[in-house]
Amino acid sequence: MSAAGSKSAQRRMAIRSVVKGCMADGVCAEAVVARLALHLRVEIRVAELAEIVLEVVPSNSQEKERLQEVAGLLRRKPGAFATLRATGAAVRHARDDDETDAAVVRRLALSFDAAAAISQTASVQLASLGDEERLSATTEEVAAWLKEQDFTGTGRDILDIGCGIGRFERALAKSFNRMVGIDISSRMISIASDRCAALGNVELRQTCGLDLTEFDDSSFDCVLAVDSFPYLVLAGMAERHFDEIARILKRPGWLALLNYSYRGSLFLDRTDIGRLAEAHQLRVVINGEKPFRSWDGDAFLLARAAEHYRAPPVRTSNKRR
Repeated sequence: MSAAGSKSAQRRMAIRSVVKGCMADGVCAEAVVARLALHLRVEIRVAELAEIVLEVVPSNSQEKERLQEVAGLLRRKPGAFATLRATGAAVRHARDDDETDAAVVRRLALSFDAAAAISQTASVQLASLGDEERLSATTEEVAAWLKEQDFTGTGRDILDIGCGIGRFERALAKSFNRMVGIDISSRMISIASDRCAALGNVELRQTCGLDLTEFDDSSFDCVLAVDSFPYLVLAGMAERHFDEIARILKRPGWLALLNYSYRGSLFLDRTDIGRLAEAHQLRVVINGEKPFRSWDGDAFLLARAAEHYRAPPVRTSNKRR
């Protein structure tokens, strides 16, 4: 084999390794494509990537089907993959040694503005592939899960930390008394304001992202955080926000936290959440499950007990529904 041929073979082998890694956890094909958009470091034609995906040796028949689905998505939506890569690249998930917490938040705010300018839908969920219908389907699945957990209720006031483009405000509009959505991105708040303009029980605010001091003690029945805590962890502000959430939650109260970090370790996430929950007298009810078919998010549900309230036992299963 020539030197050029050997280099090409090594390149394809490296890409197959990335594909295999992105297939971990049995996630759906859309999530695999999103992971590839984030983690593939080489420039490659989408048609070639689809070919390489099919070169991966599957572990079982289910994995073979998913590989075929991934290749099919890439072939049908080559432009979408380029959009995902650009949207994902707009937000840097690393921290410089000399960056302060506040500086990280300011950078992320500008990054989210840039990502939303590329694709409103992909900026809040890459696994949507930039498709509004896919995003709506996943949003409805998450909303249904929240209702199943008795998180919502027509008498409840909810704070949505990192509301993005207001998708949960719309999906749950008939399932709460009042929802306040906050985000550090001015562009996302502007988009959310347009999308939620007809909803009288929704309030949207751009926030500094440093704390929740604008809200009074015991002012919310529930706090929702979908894909926002990973950035609080990055900025070193997760513990501060747990302090604040514990302060603003009523008794009884609920915290639904979907994705705690992007560290890739559910063990570390569970450890951190368990420690923070104990420190703030919150009980972990659901401990890092993957209950969604169309999204690979890890779900945590925490309860603040009322007097004489007994929460159900903690659940730690990762089994998909």
